[in-house]
This record gives sequence, structure tokens and C-alpha cells, in this order.
Amino acid sequence: MSGILLTGLLLQLTVGEFDFELLRYPVNTVVGAVIVLLAAAIAWGTKRSAICRWYTGVPLAVTLIVAFVVTGIIMGLTPQSTARPAEGTMHFTSRLGLDRMTRAWPFVLLYFLTLLSLGALFIRRLLHFQRSDYAFYLNHAGLWLLLFAAGLGAADMERFLMRVPEGEVEWRGTDSHGRVMQLPIAIELYDFSMEEYPPSLTIIDRKTGASQPVEKPEFFPIDPKIPRGKLAGWDIQLLEYIHDAVRNSDSTYREIHMPGASPAARIKARNPVTGVERTGWVCAGNISQLYMVLNLDTNLCVAATMPEPRRFVSDIEVYRKDQDVGSRARLEVNRPFRTGPWTIYQHGYDSEAGKLSEYTVVELVYDPWLTLVYIGIILLAAGSVCMLWGGRRRTA
Repeated sequence: MSGILLTGLLLQLTVGEFDFELLRYPVNTVVGAVIVLLAAAIAWGTKRSAICRWYTGVPLAVTLIVAFVVTGIIMGLTPQSTARPAEGTMHFTSRLGLDRMTRAWPFVLLYFLTLLSLGALFIRRLLHFQRSDYAFYLNHAGLWLLLFAAGLGAADMERFLMRVPEGEVEWRGTDSHGRVMQLPIAIELYDFSMEEYPPSLTIIDRKTGASQPVEKPEFFPIDPKIPRGKLAGWDIQLLEYIHDAVRNSDSTYREIHMPGASPAARIKARNPVTGVERTGWVCAGNISQLYMVLNLDTNLCVAATMPEPRRFVSDIEVYRKDQDVGSRARLEVNRPFRTGPWTIYQHGYDSEAGKLSEYTVVELVYDPWLTLVYIGIILLAAGSVCMLWGGRRRTA
């Protein structure tokens, strides 16, 4: 094992990190087939060769587990980078691959050795098949599939960003290198909607636009259940709040549920030192309505911040070239939609327009090996349940 890790370290220092792009289909399937054939040869030779018995023995398995635990600890203690640093800016941890552990040669060699050892052990036990070992078969087959698909299949994973205007069908996506390309999947946006939190109040300097106090700005979240608060030495009282408000001609607001509505609040501000009181409306504003502030003096005023999104949803139709009928879906953050090898995530929108955004931005992840990953997880879970059930029966 020390020889494997030393070889990986020398490769890391001389060649650089491992390029997983080299394992794109069909190379990964060929590599997988070679690993299976080598594992079968090792399993067949366990009776004749001590090296083959070592490959499928407990000492190597324990060593591999310890090695993976150590690499996991290193990954946890060392910040991992998604992009490779420039050659001139590499520090010591970068040269050793510690900040991109999954692409470092020691980890890659350890990964392939694990696939080979696990596969050889599984085939060796399969050659002496016993029905009572069904939990072992499920566990090891699931783990091997999971490692194989998650590792070798990672080279085929692609990510695209797609901006979809409302009422249109979009086939083009931008890859991680900024290239725009035609995709075999299209998205039609029927509607984009957003729910917002109430805004916060803050006192700002009208000349600089800075919230007060400058050294530690204060904010008062609007909440009808908590109508009183303090801002930069002023007592603030919330008199009325309208979440969907439209401005009247006399600079007051009324509630109208329409796309251009904006949160508005009528407040009273009082300076306890001078006794000065100000009452009026403040409004966050949007691309359809002007904002409104409550002037306190010649320099300061109370303003409402832009409301933060509580939830935004895209009502879409997904079309694939290999299907005749589209699939309707509602995209939300942390609620992706999956169709075949594609997973579609809600990514963004027009942040300046807010809930008036006329387009949505989705992320499309293409992973043709995802089904194998799920199969591996299911087999691994089934094997674990069988082992627990078998142990319970033996102790009963």
C-alpha cells in the first residue's frame, strides 16, 4: 500500500493532477471491463497465488478502509477547490493535491485498487456460491456499482445553465466553459412566480445611501406582531403594512394584488431626545413603482429594503428529442425535476425585477450513470437490511 501511495505522490509532483476528462465514454466502459476481467483473473488465481489471496484478503480490505478514512479526514481539514490554481500561484498543498483530493493521483490509485479488490472478492465468493451469503452479495455488488458509477461515470457528467423567457421554448444552454450549445432537451416556461418576505426598515443617509449607524447598520424587520422597535436612536412604530400595495395619487397606498405591487408600510418615527415625530409611508419599490422614504431631517430618512424571496417557482414543460410528449413540472429550490439522465434545478431569475422577472434560469445536469448509482444504493441498503435481519434471527 505504501508503494501505491508513493507512486501516486511521485505522479502528482511530476505529471500533475489526474484528468478525469480522459475517462469519458467509451473509455470508462473499457476501463470498467478491464477491471472486471482483472478481478475475475485474481479471483480465479486465489488457490494458486499468494498475491491473489492478498488482493481478496482481510488485511488489504482493512488497509483500504483506513486509507479512505485518512483521505476523508484530509478533505475535511483542507479546503477543497473546484478549479485548479494557476501554475505560478500553486502552494505546497496544491502541488500535493490536498486541496483537490478527488483528482490527486494517490486517491485515484487508491480508488482503482479498491474497485479491483472489491470486485475480485465478490467474484471469488460468487465462484463458491451459497444461498446463505445473499446479504454479502447484495452489499458488495451494491458498493462496487456505487463506486464504479460515481467515479468512472463522473467524467460523463455535464452541467448547463439555461435562461428561459416566459412563454418561450429554449433549446440552448451554456456549459461550464461559457460555450452556448444546442441541447437534446428543451424547456418551455409557462409562468414564474415568487413569494417574498416582508422587507426591513432602516435609516439611511440620503447623500451617501449608507444605513445608519455607519459602523454597525441597524435594521427593523417589518412584522405586524411586533409593531415597535428602534433604529439609530429613533423609536419606530408600525401603523399599517400592505404586502401588495399600489401608490395612490395622494402618495398613500392601497392593497391591490397585481404583478406591479410592492410592499408598503405606514410608520411613525419619534426621536426621544428632541421629541421630533414623523409619520408617513415607506415603500420598497420595484421596476413598476418608485420607492418611497420618510424624511426625518435634512440628511436622514427611513427606507424599506428590497424584500427577500421566500419561495420562487417555475411552471415549465420539458421536451426531449427522444420523447414525443413533454413533461409538465414545477421547479423550486431543492425540488428538482428528473427525466431520464437529466436533472433540472431551479437556479435563478432576474434579481433586479424580483417577482416581476420575465425569465427563469435553470441548471441542467446530465448524468447517464445516475441510474447505476441508484441501483448500487438500493442493493447496498437491501444487503444491510438482510444482514441486520440475519443477525437478529441468529440471536433469537
